[in-house]
Amino acid sequence: MARSAERPLVRKVLTKEKHDAYETLINFNHAMASILDLPILTQVILDTLKKVLHSRSASLFLFDNEKDAYMLSPANGTALEAIQRIRFSASDELPHYLRCLRTLLITADLKRAPEINPSILLALDTMASEVCLPLINKDRLIGFINFGDRPDAQAYDQHERQFLAALAQTAAVALDNVLLYTNLKRSQILMRRTDRLRSLETIAGGFAHEIRNPLTSIKTFVQLAPGRRGDAEFIDRFSEVVIEDVYRIERLIHEILDYARYREPKFAKEDLNDIVSSCLYFIEVKAQSKFITIEKHLAPDLPSAMLDRQQIKQVLLNLLLNAMDAMNDGGGQLSVRTRRLNKADGTWVQIEIGDTGVGISPNNLDHIFDPFYTTKHESIEREGTGLGLTIVHEIIQEHHGYIEVESTVGVGTAFYINLRTHPLGIDVPKEAKDYEKTSTAHR
Repeated sequence: MARSAERPLVRKVLTKEKHDAYETLINFNHAMASILDLPILTQVILDTLKKVLHSRSASLFLFDNEKDAYMLSPANGTALEAIQRIRFSASDELPHYLRCLRTLLITADLKRAPEINPSILLALDTMASEVCLPLINKDRLIGFINFGDRPDAQAYDQHERQFLAALAQTAAVALDNVLLYTNLKRSQILMRRTDRLRSLETIAGGFAHEIRNPLTSIKTFVQLAPGRRGDAEFIDRFSEVVIEDVYRIERLIHEILDYARYREPKFAKEDLNDIVSSCLYFIEVKAQSKFITIEKHLAPDLPSAMLDRQQIKQVLLNLLLNAMDAMNDGGGQLSVRTRRLNKADGTWVQIEIGDTGVGISPNNLDHIFDPFYTTKHESIEREGTGLGLTIVHEIIQEHHGYIEVESTVGVGTAFYINLRTHPLGIDVPKEAKDYEKTSTAHR
């Protein structure tokens, strides 16, 4: 009778364990599918698996492509200081063994295996690893997790091993995806930096042209001031001019430094006509040297737009430089226009950049935004990498806009950049909303 009375209790305990395991697996899968931040993802993995195993400590080693080694990622628990500087190359015994075994290692079991390589046991002991769990996806060892001892010193049963293997597979896929995403973002940042630096030579020429007059006035003042110290009117009037010129140079320097420094998009209410004019200032010197005339038509009713000033400058400078390259050294006309577009889904602004260059063939037109696709390999002055228009396209997409292109071989090309005044998902400051109401009332 006593045994039959115990059975319902045992059955209830097993049912609760299965339910808890199911809940853990569901929540873990949801977290793995929704997190794209690597430090947060690794911490969630460690916390979850540590809780499942009731382990005192856990540490995660991830493969770093640049260093060609498995490096310590966020960790917690005891003996952390002892493993801070540990790294394993892809060819070391422990990673190689984990790739071949493809299942968790229990240190106590390995110590009873006479054929095990001593260097593997040494590595596990150094990391205070009671259990080592490989994270494998597509036959690649993404990393591995070490777990410390458990307070109850209980052995790992078959159910725990299977459950841990299921969680490890989900974690490996999630980590692999996030690492690929992180590497892609890093590559995009490097591409943008490279593209910005390629334009800085032209900007430097424009900068030299822009500061020539301010420097002349400052130099003149410095030369004349000693002899006219008693002329208060001269000193006061010339001082105002010099200060204004110094501020002008300072603004130009800030513009160049901001342009060269990549950052995540920072949206603010901006005057697009002012940005266009700033870019045209920088290219005037180069346009004159190539006998190119600039035709500028900026719409007076153009509304302010929420955008990242420096990123839109990068777009415009890239397209302006491309347009001048397309006209070679035979001269031509570069036209820049801005206009307001009233669409069913809101107010848009458009920038048109046209040239009278060689044009783009229909076969090439479909691929101009593809990475590393370029038709400028024969250009001596600015050899193309095929990244410039890719970056332009990406920036405009991040602004929730789009680009249109029209081109005729032998006649020229026109790019149309279309931007929302209020990009989707971007908070609009109160002053921007007030501006839109006011401008609408006046129309």
